[in-house]
Amino acid sequence: MLGSRASRIGLLILKQLTGGGKSISRPTYASRSFSQFLQPRYDQQSGTNLFRGAIFQKHHHFSTTTASSSDQGTEQKETISVTFVDKDGDEKHIKVPIGMSMLEAAHQNDIDLEGACEGSLACSTCHVIVMDMEYYNKLEDPTDEENDMLDLAFGLTEASRLGCQVIASPELDGVRLAIPAATRNFAVDGYVPKPH
Repeated sequence: MLGSRASRIGLLILKQLTGGGKSISRPTYASRSFSQFLQPRYDQQSGTNLFRGAIFQKHHHFSTTTASSSDQGTEQKETISVTFVDKDGDEKHIKVPIGMSMLEAAHQNDIDLEGACEGSLACSTCHVIVMDMEYYNKLEDPTDEENDMLDLAFGLTEASRLGCQVIASPELDGVRLAIPAATRNFAVDGYVPKPH
């Protein structure tokens, strides 16, 4: 509370010193007393404290940050259902928070999706195949960089995407992603990365 009040007072002082956007001259700056800005004046009619032009209503909290329930840890992130299908046809259903990439979601849920470049668009090892064209068409178009990496992917199809570039959104709820039987990792053949 004290910090935010000091911030507001500082902004008010700056406005007063600059004359509302006019340039500051040294003699004017040095001759002003800052204590005049720290003494509140009470306005009887409105029931507010006035700090030389700044008005603070009673019982209102002012802050430069937004209040959210995540500060108390009670907010639950919205999730979507995603199904990963491995090379053997085994399915794993997971919940993925909105905004998370499928690569991150796979790593957090112990799904064998490589991601050698850790999502920096420098490989094709997180290649996934969107099993339903309806969901594929809901995705944003791949960038040129993603298409360049997909050209290197093993088992490329019309519905291929990089898992690091498929971001969970509400319209993708229920999407099924197939993981190809192999990847092409040009860095180290046979390397299996540890999930983050």
